[in-house]
Amino acid sequence: MPTAAAPARIPVGKIKSFGPFGPKYEVGQALRQLDDGDWMIEITMIETGEKAEYRWTYMCDDPEAH
Repeated sequence: MPTAAAPARIPVGKIKSFGPFGPKYEVGQALRQLDDGDWMIEITMIETGEKAEYRWTYMCDDPEAH
C-alpha cells in the first residue's frame, strides 16, 4: 500500500505564533497523516519547551512570530 508524502513545505525550525498575539512555537517534523488528509506536525512551545501536535492546516494560518 503506498504511503502519502508529508507536506513538502513544512517550515521546520520557523518560529510562529498562535494568531497575531498568541504564544510562540517552533515548527517541527510531520508526524502522521490524518484520515481527512491533513497532517499532524510536532511543535515546541518556546516559553516552556513543551512538545505538542498541531494540525498542518491550522499552522498554515498562523503568522511568523516577531
